[in-house]
Amino acid sequence: MSSRINALDPSQTRSWLGRTLHYLLRDKAGAFGLVLFLFVVLSAVFAPYVAPHSPLQQDLHSSRMPPAWHEGGDWEHPLGTDNLGRDMLSRIIYGSRVSLTVGFFGVLISMSLGLVLGAIAGYLGGRVDAVIMAIANLFLAIPYLLLVVVVAAILGRSLINVILIFGLTNAPLFVRITRGEVFRIRKSGYVESAVSIGAGRARILGHHILPNLIGPMVTVATFEMSGMIFYEAGLGFLGLSVPPGVPSWGNMLAHGRQYITFSPWLAAFPGLAIVVTSLGMNLLGDWLRDVLDPKLRRTAS
Repeated sequence: MSSRINALDPSQTRSWLGRTLHYLLRDKAGAFGLVLFLFVVLSAVFAPYVAPHSPLQQDLHSSRMPPAWHEGGDWEHPLGTDNLGRDMLSRIIYGSRVSLTVGFFGVLISMSLGLVLGAIAGYLGGRVDAVIMAIANLFLAIPYLLLVVVVAAILGRSLINVILIFGLTNAPLFVRITRGEVFRIRKSGYVESAVSIGAGRARILGHHILPNLIGPMVTVATFEMSGMIFYEAGLGFLGLSVPPGVPSWGNMLAHGRQYITFSPWLAAFPGLAIVVTSLGMNLLGDWLRDVLDPKLRRTAS
């Protein structure tokens, strides 16, 4: 009971936040990654207020207008327009909503499934472990991109379908990682003490094992969310992600490929948005790994 009270103590919470901020300020790359990530997230959340135009508004008189700093450009469309005269900046801002939605909810589904199944497999062992890991290894043996493309082609173009595809096909990775962590944690002293005093399996899993999995899972989830953004763009490029009318970075890349020789900005700016977002998330993931892993933190200090 005392450990729970201490965990809710405001002074300890402030102390934890202070240490986290200290490590963030020491890690310039992590701080830079956090800034990039927050910039993209805030742009997506406040897209109606940030975007200068509607992403679907067409103006054929302004078709394929170059960026404002090029000859023939106009600051009314800072990043130029596409072949239908739609503002590139507005479409990139709204496109971030699709990428972040797929990444966040895809990781949420896969991590939730992975935590539950991996914890059960790692703690119970025996036949339960053998069955769960056999299924997980079967999916992991299939090339990931091939599996995603085949399933997406069968289910059709839909945001919900893309989220479910990534959530379900990426779950085996979290299952394997969780199982390995549970094997390690269940041999620790505090778990053996809980077993010796007669604690049930559900209590041990819920109060002693799962809380210690949060750090590694958050770190892995950050990197996997970055990967899902890349894969969603790849599906969009192949015409297997959201419908063509929905602004997304993958759709914009596929569309800009047709004009790459004489209007390169149509593909360059969506590609740059993907790179910036993934870079920010990878730098943030490195920082989270260092903060949430006490061994790495002690080494760094």
